Amino acid sequence: MATRKSKKSVQQLSKETRMAQKRLDMLLRFLPDPVFAFSLNNTVEYVNPAFERVFGWKLKEIRGKNIPFIPDPLLEQARQGMKQLYENRTVLDFQTQRYTRDGRLLDILINGAILYDEDDTPMGQVLILRDITFEKRMAKTNRIMFDISNALHTYHKLGDLVAIITAEIQKLVNVEGAFILLADRETDELYFFTARFKDAASGKKFKKLRFPADQGVSGHVYKTGKPLLIPDISQCDFYLRRVDEETDLVAKNMLSVPIRLKDRVIGVVSVVNKLQGPFDDTDTDQLMMVASTVALPIENTRIHEELEQSYADLKTLNQAKDKVINHLAHELKTPVSVVDAAMKLLGRNLAAKGGCDEKIETIIERARRNLKRILEIQFEVEDLLRKKQFTAYHILTRLIDASVDELALLTQTSAGDPGQNGDTQVLTAVRQAVESIFGPDRLTLQTISPDLYLTRLLKRLSPDFAFRRLLLETGLEKTDPIRMPEEILDIIVTGLIKNAVEYTPDGGKIEVRVLTRNHHPVLMIKDYGIGFTKEKLRLIFENYFTPPDSSEYTTKQPFEFNAGGRGFDLLRIKLFSERFHFTLDIDSTRCTFIPADTDICPGDIRRCTFCETPDDCLNSGGTTVTLTF
Repeated sequence: MATRKSKKSVQQLSKETRMAQKRLDMLLRFLPDPVFAFSLNNTVEYVNPAFERVFGWKLKEIRGKNIPFIPDPLLEQARQGMKQLYENRTVLDFQTQRYTRDGRLLDILINGAILYDEDDTPMGQVLILRDITFEKRMAKTNRIMFDISNALHTYHKLGDLVAIITAEIQKLVNVEGAFILLADRETDELYFFTARFKDAASGKKFKKLRFPADQGVSGHVYKTGKPLLIPDISQCDFYLRRVDEETDLVAKNMLSVPIRLKDRVIGVVSVVNKLQGPFDDTDTDQLMMVASTVALPIENTRIHEELEQSYADLKTLNQAKDKVINHLAHELKTPVSVVDAAMKLLGRNLAAKGGCDEKIETIIERARRNLKRILEIQFEVEDLLRKKQFTAYHILTRLIDASVDELALLTQTSAGDPGQNGDTQVLTAVRQAVESIFGPDRLTLQTISPDLYLTRLLKRLSPDFAFRRLLLETGLEKTDPIRMPEEILDIIVTGLIKNAVEYTPDGGKIEVRVLTRNHHPVLMIKDYGIGFTKEKLRLIFENYFTPPDSSEYTTKQPFEFNAGGRGFDLLRIKLFSERFHFTLDIDSTRCTFIPADTDICPGDIRRCTFCETPDDCLNSGGTTVTLTF
């Protein structure tokens, strides 16, 4: 009876053991992490299917053998890990690396324990090897992408930005060399904008290289817009060998991806010589992610630098233009003054000899009027540029050039005038002429009451445009005084009144007001003339001006309708406002009957076909210029 029970217990135990073994086999078969059991002499006793899938070795080919999957640099680390395992009987979350059968290097997290027999004697080890390669790659990718994203906002120069990106790519994909090539669309070439290979000296060699955009691996990627992985360069027919020949690069394998904007490819990211194992799809995905992230910032930075360079070039050209204009404007003063004096002397000599009739006087007067206009333009140009140079050399060379003609004319002029006191008067005239032509500005700030000043100025100017049929209304309130050189204020206010008169047709009206606004003196000059078009007003405030037709110089005299160019004067006053700290505001409406600059006003309301009454003209357009001091 006891024997029968004993046999039954043994059979039951055997059955339970087989069931436990079966469950264990099932667990190991479907366990997603590799399991590796080996004896005390490190020979393999068991690996599960997950091990075979991850590392590539089959149990039947490695049973009883030692797996050669520990990298040489990590052999000492492995011995220390084994020592820790025996001392503690377990090892937890031990990070290391192991090779696969095909040479790939995986990041591994090891958890393991010692196996013991009934006598508590060690009989082997069992390890669970968890592949964390992808997790570490993702963590590394996230960190590097964060660094790249941060660099996009930190570095404003394209060279600095791309150099940082290249260094991060080199770390991300773990390669010997990383390169960013950009496209030159004008020449249809690719060039190495930045290269990171070995050291700085090696990288400089690549920057000398340019090649057609349809050549090489990078050229293929640029033209197709698709990534390309070359596992063995020696087997690639279209690899550009001259890159190796002209640098110290020895390419073994290569991965290139396009730098793509929405509508086009602007360059290529290329990496060579994977340091551990071959390139794989993860490397391609990572490189594509970097390329897509940096494409727009690279293009924006490149455009920004091109615009800055264009601005610098334009600024240099503008400075050169100003120097030329300044030089020509100043040079213009001397010959014009000489010609004006000569015309004056000619008139006197003809009158003295009785050969100056009315026609000749008209010709001489017209010539002198236009010479005066040329001098006014010269002064306007100087006021706009404000860049006179008064060095000794500059003054003396002009004195030498002008002295002969100027002295001769002044001598003859003085000698011909009755009451002149010989040499003293000649020297005085010469000194005044030299001072006028070559002397620097001597501007003195003065305290001016605007109402009293305008009263005096209008009294002085009114005779000059008395021939015009205009209504001049004034409203000159008492205000706080202003501080400004009176000669500058003369230029400003005379120019504004002259403009108002010249652009208002006969029968029209002009208002001149002085008032206080927000505790500041304000001068307001309003005309009911033809006004500005919006485009012309915009150009004035962008430092452009439109000179009048040159024919007006010979047919018009000051204060005649449409005799001058208002844009030039207003630009000049605008620059004065910056220098003497007052504000200039212009509100202008072009006459609705002649909306375009090319449309012509007859200059007299009575002759306007659009106006039945003067009010029709007064309500159709005009300009208000406001100066706030």
